[in-house]
Amino acid sequence: MTKADLLEAWGNHLTHARRRSPHTSRAYIAAAARLIDGLGATDWDALAALDPGSLRQHLAERREDGIGNVSAARELSAIKSFLAFARQQAGVPERAGPRVRGPRVKKGIPRPVTPDEAVNLAATVEQDAREEWIGARDRAVLLLLYGAGMRIAEALALTGAVLPLAETITVTGKGNKQRVVPLLPIVRDAVADYIRKCPWPLERGGALFRGAKGGALSQGMVQKAMARARIALGLPSTATPHALRHSFATHLLGAGADLRSLQELLGHASLGSTQIYTKVDAATLLDVYRHAHPREQPGSREPE
Repeated sequence: MTKADLLEAWGNHLTHARRRSPHTSRAYIAAAARLIDGLGATDWDALAALDPGSLRQHLAERREDGIGNVSAARELSAIKSFLAFARQQAGVPERAGPRVRGPRVKKGIPRPVTPDEAVNLAATVEQDAREEWIGARDRAVLLLLYGAGMRIAEALALTGAVLPLAETITVTGKGNKQRVVPLLPIVRDAVADYIRKCPWPLERGGALFRGAKGGALSQGMVQKAMARARIALGLPSTATPHALRHSFATHLLGAGADLRSLQELLGHASLGSTQIYTKVDAATLLDVYRHAHPREQPGSREPE
């Protein structure tokens, strides 16, 4: 069995059995390829018999390549999944895998943009586009991220089958899980405006959002458009398309939405992923306190 055979089987498992996204599959296959190269393994039995010491040595070599804690933790997670698959292929699924603890990774708090910043970003990408229909397209995409909490990949995966738009839309998220999210009038109007101006026929099975040459719109084009708008507005580098999704969650939580409802709207598999937004809201409140409370103002002092 060759390295290519091992990776092909692993890739098919990720795509069809695990339903991983293309991005995740590429990363997991790359991690498996590095492990196979490092071990010189040529069959499932050798991978299934991997001991903790060999795995630690492999990870140490990856750290020497300069990867940080986050990348190292992802690498270990991918490798553990691959080794579990290898044990199944070798016929020893009950055998315990090598116990190796990954590096501690401190979860960062998402940095949302304000409602005004979100609207200004959408308006700026529309104004700066080289063609009117492209501006309408980019505005519609950004408002879907902010107004419906979609991931950028989810928005760009929409097809003509969602037309005509109603008050809700069915979104296919990670793991092919579907959820229903409401569409605000401003979002529906933005998408409708794009549809009127789009020069390409929007077929039921084709991409809803089109690139300049008629193909499916890529994430990179949306990211570049938002980066230009961010610079024009003087916003920090954290103002990315994904930050709009964070803003959707943060603003709903601040308006009184409960965590369970927010979990459903965001398509999170676990409530733990949603709970981080309670920290965001607390951080926002603290920032408001620091800037508005009399005791925090420059020159303030304790009352005598």
